[in-house]
Amino acid sequence: MFQSLSNNFSKIFDRLRSGGTLTESQIDQAMVDVRLALLEADVSLPVVKDFISSVREKAIGQNVIKSITPGQMVVKIIHDELLSLLGSSEEDRKLNLKAKPPVGIMMVGLQGSGKTTTSAKLALYLNGQNKRILLVSLDTYRPAAQQQLEILAKSADLSCLPIIQGQNPLEITKRALVEARLGGYDVVIYDTAGRLHIDEDMMKELVRVKELTEPTEILLVADSMTGQDAVNVATQFDGQLGITGVVLTRIDGDSRGGAALSIKYVTKKPIKFLGAGEKLSALEEFHPERLAGRILDMGDVVSLVEKASEVMDQEAAAKAAERLKKGLFNLNDYLSQIRGIKKMGGFKDIIGMLPGVGRMTEKIDIAKNESMIGRQEAVILSMTKKERRKPELINASRRKRIADGSGTSVQEVNKLLKQFQQISDMIKKTSRMDQKSLMRSGLSKLFG
Repeated sequence: MFQSLSNNFSKIFDRLRSGGTLTESQIDQAMVDVRLALLEADVSLPVVKDFISSVREKAIGQNVIKSITPGQMVVKIIHDELLSLLGSSEEDRKLNLKAKPPVGIMMVGLQGSGKTTTSAKLALYLNGQNKRILLVSLDTYRPAAQQQLEILAKSADLSCLPIIQGQNPLEITKRALVEARLGGYDVVIYDTAGRLHIDEDMMKELVRVKELTEPTEILLVADSMTGQDAVNVATQFDGQLGITGVVLTRIDGDSRGGAALSIKYVTKKPIKFLGAGEKLSALEEFHPERLAGRILDMGDVVSLVEKASEVMDQEAAAKAAERLKKGLFNLNDYLSQIRGIKKMGGFKDIIGMLPGVGRMTEKIDIAKNESMIGRQEAVILSMTKKERRKPELINASRRKRIADGSGTSVQEVNKLLKQFQQISDMIKKTSRMDQKSLMRSGLSKLFG
């Protein structure tokens, strides 16, 4: 997400930082470039106008022009304005579950926005917070919609209201209220029906469901790839229902990000979650400061560390860290790093979180590197245990055997061993390197 915007901003900032001083005309030109970058990212025009006006007003000040690092000052101003554009208080971004159980959450949005998958993702998220969740499908219009939610619930060992054919959404809602009370559920998530467009019958039904359930949250699920259309949809749903927050889906497929930058500004309602991919674990809390960092290529190391902690075996990680401190590193350790990258989503997910790497994405062949990970894993698995512990044993004949066994070439085996040696040498020289620097250095070797 935001790849095109981030790349354009990086180019603008490079020009601003290149000079020692900054004139008013240079700031004006930068604002023209920023305006174009935002419009290309499909940010709503009123949002762009207000954003540019606010940034220009602050950037023209004498404190910036006479600053020792004027380019950096302008970057900071834009960063702060992005935070203002995206931001809301942490309390507003949290789900409001302060009500007598069972607490109701309505999921609303157009058909195809990802409501059903997001409902299951949210249920799994809350289940991880020791909440007892009941999923309820009110979508009796889309073929197999109720069955879809039921299948997703079973895959994550979540509770879903049993399907009774022939019941309408209001009848299902009433049955869910009874089941939730009798079953002792903490939260009920209502996956409401969507349409291809907003119509009067749809809204009447949603209003009636709202009256019956008295939800503490009405979350609009919006497809980020629809750009400004997502903003229009949000405005209409908010006007009719009074949404409490937004979940932006498919952020991994949108390189522009205009919906995220516009929707909060227009609706004044907080973005609460971001969804990426079909995995039920692929739902993350929205942090405006982290997203602003990604847009400006400052990285998001906090999210990267959180993602790593979720997939890493803590005991194994501690042992690995102890080995690295001693300057020890063999191909088993290298294999663990490769598998860790795969678990974290691969290069595509990781590089966007590393500071300063965003501007390199055009030079990095993501698909090639993703494929390389799989091949390198195959190469290492084709080695004997002794060869993994002592790579220096791998002579020409062994390399040929390993290449044949892994379905690769001797050249690829050589490349892996060369990269391994580079990382190994680096670790021996910097055995006390902090984890963030180690990760960045290690990735740079893999990218090479």
